[in-house]
Amino acid sequence: MATAPKSEVLKMTDLAAYQEGSVVSRQITKADAGNVTLFAFDAGQELSEHTAPFDALVHVLDGEAEIVISGKSYALAEGDAIIMPANEPHAVKAPSRFKMLLTMIRNA
Repeated sequence: MATAPKSEVLKMTDLAAYQEGSVVSRQITKADAGNVTLFAFDAGQELSEHTAPFDALVHVLDGEAEIVISGKSYALAEGDAIIMPANEPHAVKAPSRFKMLLTMIRNA
């Protein structure tokens, strides 16, 4: 999927629509140093536990999310953010519909 247009004002919550029973993603921008992706989770959806070789910042734009990092659960609401450290197991769960912006930064 193409990235979002550059040098334009973007209404982030409008760039990915909720879809019943799905997790929708849209890459906003990508570079060698990392990428930014918008996700829209329907209620009950999740990204199962996994690890990544780089830090990731989750910023909740709409709704509420549950983020699990190394077995510890965090409840995030609209406007909240959390860093998922590189190489630590993490999962993302949707107790209700929510949208998040995921920024991944590759470690040097």
